[in-house]
Amino acid sequence: MNITFFGAAQQVTGSCTLVECAGMYILIDCGLPQGNDERESGLELPFDASAIDYLLLTHAHIDHSGRIPLLVKNGFKGKILSTPATVDLCEIMLADSGYIQEMEAEWKSRKQKRAGKRGVEPLYTVKDAQRSMHHFQDCEYEKVFDLGQGCKVRFVDAGHLLGSSSIELWLQEGTEKRKLVFSGDIGNLDQPLIKDPEYIDNADFVVMESTYGNRIHKKPEGAIGNAVPTEVRAQELADIIERTFKRGGNVIIPSFAVGRTQEILYLLRIIIERSLCPSFSQIPVFVDSPLSVKATHVFAGNIFGYMDEETMALVNKGINPIIFPSLITITDVEDSKALNMRKESCVIISSSGMCEAGRIKHHLKHNLWRPECTVLFSGYQAGGTLGRSILDGARHVTLFGEQIDVCCEVCELNGISGHADQEGLVKWLTAFTKEPRMAFIVHGDKEVAPWFASFVSRTLGIHAYAPSPMEHYDLLNEASFPYTGELEEAVLPYLRELSEALELLEKQEHTLLGVVERMEKAGKQKDLDEKKAVRLTNAITRLASDLEYLKIKWGGDVD
Repeated sequence: MNITFFGAAQQVTGSCTLVECAGMYILIDCGLPQGNDERESGLELPFDASAIDYLLLTHAHIDHSGRIPLLVKNGFKGKILSTPATVDLCEIMLADSGYIQEMEAEWKSRKQKRAGKRGVEPLYTVKDAQRSMHHFQDCEYEKVFDLGQGCKVRFVDAGHLLGSSSIELWLQEGTEKRKLVFSGDIGNLDQPLIKDPEYIDNADFVVMESTYGNRIHKKPEGAIGNAVPTEVRAQELADIIERTFKRGGNVIIPSFAVGRTQEILYLLRIIIERSLCPSFSQIPVFVDSPLSVKATHVFAGNIFGYMDEETMALVNKGINPIIFPSLITITDVEDSKALNMRKESCVIISSSGMCEAGRIKHHLKHNLWRPECTVLFSGYQAGGTLGRSILDGARHVTLFGEQIDVCCEVCELNGISGHADQEGLVKWLTAFTKEPRMAFIVHGDKEVAPWFASFVSRTLGIHAYAPSPMEHYDLLNEASFPYTGELEEAVLPYLRELSEALELLEKQEHTLLGVVERMEKAGKQKDLDEKKAVRLTNAITRLASDLEYLKIKWGGDVD
């Protein structure tokens, strides 16, 4: 009875865990790594896909489901169990991901061929995604499904996304029995549309996420303790729209197509109906994402059994909770381009949520440099992504080969995260009436996951450990587990990051003059073509601008 951590182990994306029991191979999630996680781990599956009997899918987000078509392409013949809403969402999301894989492979192939090299094959195609849907089987919440060999599974509402689940897995090998609980992504409380997470009260072993294990979500003004009423969330968004429109700018919202977009639409409907932007009677809202439009239809058709009481009260009155008269959905490319020619202020919601692909990059190109505009983030930004760079204060970014200054207002919508913060994670973990024998901490980066494991061990008294990729353990031999309590106490993530940054600065201190010298030498070459000259100009401008900024910020006495 073994468990192996293939993905989201000291990483935030690419969730993928394998359980072996009684001759069966059971995979929990098969997600796509993104940002730094992709660069570190790659995209290929590190196991034999044809050997997997079952895939238990916690929810549809691509970092949990995105390699399912690759699994099928590589020979998977088993069943994929998930909630009905997750099946519906995966049908559109995996096909969309397949399209992105095809387009990226086509772009890379053109570049390779121009350099005299071979083309690139996509990780998988739209057809692979469509074929993978034949393996899905619906599993309603709270019902126990028999996997055979004494193993059973039950899906419980995780409150993170439409159809999202925590998974209870009962294992039996001979006379030995163990119960595992996989948290999936644990939802934030009082989210628009969907229910709060359900809590589970017993487990031998827990595999839980730690995305915000070291953070407490900022609560907007008007929050009541840990609860954030819907009208408070709506007012926070309304205030951002009001001040941006007064400047004559647009509000650009990079948003995950599935889940976050629909929650924002819910808040926008409230803002418009209650006139929470008193200076503006009209608030044009554009959802510019074919996937978001399709997902919104899925949300509208998966209401009963998934939505919270507040949403159902609206539905029972005949009110569509995410549709309103000034909402315009965009699917056509030309209509998308025309948005950036508009002179009137508007709200543009577009994917992807981390700004790594899709139409949002075009809207950023046209709005980042405008001081009157606002770019509003509403979800987690993984390290190494464009969204993270902008949110962390980048003064300029490169989009489509062009340097764009970041002059707009950049802000984050507090209280709307789909992930539980540290308090929410602790609430979920302490719901167990008897302490689990072990908590494996996953779905957090290499700083957060180990720290949260240490935090859990020190403050809750629960043995906890953050495994690295490819680590595996025999669940019948707990004596071999590397409890965090036996390890060196984890350092607070921000202090470790600061220490590493200081080390990096010291190493690079003598590099700066060398870089300047090489730039000067390259700039004096008379045979530079236009492309190289433009790239060099952009690099020199960025360096000079950054140095001027640092001079202003740090040139005086240090406090």
